[in-house]
Amino acid sequence: EKSANLPWYKGPTLLEALDAIQEPKRPLEKPLRVPLQDVYKIGGIGTVPVGRVETGILKPGMNVTFSPPRLTTAVQSVQMTHLPPPEAVPGHNVSFTVKNPPPTDLPTGPA
Repeated sequence: EKSANLPWYKGPTLLEALDAIQEPKRPLEKPLRVPLQDVYKIGGIGTVPVGRVETGILKPGMNVTFSPPRLTTAVQSVQMTHLPPPEAVPGHNVSFTVKNPPPTDLPTGPA
């Protein structure tokens, strides 16, 4: 509710402003883009890149290409905060297991 201490302010309250925010459109139809934050090598599991899905959908079983090394490999599993989701969509922070590439071959940082 509006405060009597600010009679000059005619704008929305904080809660009204927050309620008016619309969720951004998720670009699911665009190609997959996941800037990597880090890459781990976990014994018995393999290479685990970590990043945020910006566009597209990331699912287990799909082939992904890392750029700039132009290295293509299969995604074995996708994890989000200890939950195995069926897929990761834009806005999700994910880690995913891939076959073969050593962590030194996968660049991190903004794309």
